[in-house]
Amino acid sequence: MWITVVSLAAWCWLLLCQGFFWRTDVRLPPRREPDAWPSVCVVVPARDEAAVLPASLPSLLAQDYPGRAEVFLVDDGSTDGTGELAHELARRHGGLPLTVDSPGEPPAGWTGKLWAVRHGIGLARARDPEYLLLTDADIAHAPDSLRALVAAAHAGGFDVVSQMARLRVESVWERLVVPAFVYFFAQLYPFRRIGRRGSRTAAAAGGCVLLRAAAAEKARIPDSIRHAVIDDVALARAVKGAGGHIWLGLADRVDSVRPYPRLHDLWRMVSRSAYAQLRHNPLLLLGTVAGLALVYLVPPAALVVGVAGGSPATAAAGGAAWAVMTGTYVPMLHYYRQPLWLAPLLPFTALLYLLMTVDSAVQHYRGRGAAWKGRTYARPGAVPDEG
Repeated sequence: MWITVVSLAAWCWLLLCQGFFWRTDVRLPPRREPDAWPSVCVVVPARDEAAVLPASLPSLLAQDYPGRAEVFLVDDGSTDGTGELAHELARRHGGLPLTVDSPGEPPAGWTGKLWAVRHGIGLARARDPEYLLLTDADIAHAPDSLRALVAAAHAGGFDVVSQMARLRVESVWERLVVPAFVYFFAQLYPFRRIGRRGSRTAAAAGGCVLLRAAAAEKARIPDSIRHAVIDDVALARAVKGAGGHIWLGLADRVDSVRPYPRLHDLWRMVSRSAYAQLRHNPLLLLGTVAGLALVYLVPPAALVVGVAGGSPATAAAGGAAWAVMTGTYVPMLHYYRQPLWLAPLLPFTALLYLLMTVDSAVQHYRGRGAAWKGRTYARPGAVPDEG
């Protein structure tokens, strides 16, 4: 009974005191178009992305941007013809100028993706842009995406404007796991707090990050975060720590085209970096497992046990906590255009995430560690292992 009461109290606190994380109305802030549009260089790290480039790269090349803009795709050792396909798509679709280059293998202490980003930023600096758009190779942008990002940054004086791309939700497992992924992320990093000056909360979404070039130089991006596996959050922390003003919200027309049709695919996406999020700390892992169990698993268990054991108070407290949990999940399901009957299944999804997190730790201690496109990083600063 008392454990259930603590769980209910935790949900009341999350509902009212965690930055209203469950609301999905944090979208691009008010925009004001500048008198003179600043120059922008788009940097796209790409490793074996031939399967998704036809659905994403043309959308970048087709950006309706009034100022000078150029795309730099960094082919990070691809073996599937990513670079050649990028050239072919540029010839076929036209649009913004495209440069394709390769950085070579990353040195020790660098994650492969950030080494590619560093190379792309180095190429871009020759153009002396005012802004850098860092976007992943699987992200498709609406034609006015770049224009809206720059206008929002200009109007709000932001050094970082980041949008969390709408992930694909088509398969059964995607419907069950993907909206919860964004829900949990917002719970950890409430969007309203991120954009508030003086707040210590900092995060970004790596698929779409507009970064002021001067802020990148001041925060030494990406060199200062070269070992980071969760590079988007590390970038936001570095910029905010250097005095920058950042913003993160949900996207309306920025979409990930990468499919995760099987549970195995989603499991790998989460487990590859979950333990890195916990700074590879066993105590944080134990606290996370206990917290997930208390907050997400206790309410339905208490309801069942209370009904079966003839304890109306336990059943009522468990049911109330489960109801609050379900209600906070409904806005995210609505944002992803999913049926609301999925909301009561959130405890099951949370159990999956608990197991993914534990598996991430197991992989770490087996020496496999976090991974990005075939590279694994057993510990921070470790030399990449090609697999």
